[in-house]
Amino acid sequence: MAGFWGKRNREQDAADADLAARAQKGLVEADERMRLTSDELDFAIAELGDNATADLRAALDSVRVHMGEAFQLHQLNHDEIPDTPEELRTRNARIVQLCEWAEALLDEKTAALAQPIALARNAPQILANVRTDAVVLRERIEPARETLARLSERYSPDALRQVAQTPEETARLLDFAVHGADIAERRRASGQREQGNMALEAAIESMRRAAAMLDALETYEVEALRAESTLAAVIDDSRSDLVRARTAPQSPAVVEAARALSAALAALPASGEKSDPLAELTQLREANTALDAAVAAALERAANPLPTVAQVEHALDDADRQLSVARDVIAGQRGWIGADARTRLAEAERLRAELPGARSLAEDDRPAAVDGARRVAYLASEALQYAQRDIDDARPYGGWGQPGAYPQQGWGGRPRSGMGDVMGGVLGGLVIGGLIDDIFN
Repeated sequence: MAGFWGKRNREQDAADADLAARAQKGLVEADERMRLTSDELDFAIAELGDNATADLRAALDSVRVHMGEAFQLHQLNHDEIPDTPEELRTRNARIVQLCEWAEALLDEKTAALAQPIALARNAPQILANVRTDAVVLRERIEPARETLARLSERYSPDALRQVAQTPEETARLLDFAVHGADIAERRRASGQREQGNMALEAAIESMRRAAAMLDALETYEVEALRAESTLAAVIDDSRSDLVRARTAPQSPAVVEAARALSAALAALPASGEKSDPLAELTQLREANTALDAAVAAALERAANPLPTVAQVEHALDDADRQLSVARDVIAGQRGWIGADARTRLAEAERLRAELPGARSLAEDDRPAAVDGARRVAYLASEALQYAQRDIDDARPYGGWGQPGAYPQQGWGGRPRSGMGDVMGGVLGGLVIGGLIDDIFN
């Protein structure tokens, strides 16, 4: 036993020493991190202004306050007043907690400023790139006009609505980007870094939008050609689906889906007319998919027909009969019935109360109603079986004038031994057996 406690004490001493080392290391790292963050904050304020750095400044102030508590706890650990191991352990744990919190908070706030600071540091190079990229993108405007003219000869105005203003809008965005770069350069030169950074960000965003619009125009031409080639195959497939739909069960859903697909095919422009291939392909695919789903549902319904109203009524009637028999038996012999039978009966009655009438059900709700009725009947049958078991367990095994009726078992199936037990069983059987036979026979 002494060896066990000695090992446990050594383990606790090692854990305390490790915790103390972590607290000491955390204080050193947190102090260095506060110093570095303070330097970064000064630079961020100079580059971004007070508003953009308010969160980091507040976080650094909060860290300084709480780290003051950590340093005070560390001083208490090393003063002249003796401390218990528990006090040292508690203080060191609190120091570690404060240091980890300070590191996490400063990491979060400095990470939020990483991108704006990088933008501010590289502002001269970014301004030069904005002007260079603006020249490159302007060279793409005239080819974009040619592309748009080529598309206008083939596709309808509705098809080109999203890209029709691409050349003019791109030119305006490039002018705005160059203007923003000029403003950013002037504001930064005059010491208004915060306003200069805002103008720089606006210029960068304008350049991004201009490039995206030119790329979208070129992509649209390719996507339109691909949609035209796909549309022919979808038209052939849709016509084949209409032919197959005529042989499928003609449910209302199938008839409506076939009518919608026929209307979509009829709405396609004639050969040589300007079209909108992307919209036409989307509309035709939706109609085709709806018809496939309707036909599949009709075939599934034909293979697995829904129960009729008469079948639902028959299932409910059967459940009611089973429930009525179980209810009468359990109510008539309530003193002999256990919890299992009563629980099954209560569950069956609850489910039956939730089932609506057969004629008020929608077609799709009939299978669930039949399943519910079968469940009610099953629970009622189980309740009746448990009730019969309880009644059989309560009935004596012998009768009046039957010697040896209780040679081995007594009331409730308990074993008997001795002449006194046998006589007691016989006398009990004469009285109780007669009463129960009157009840059940």
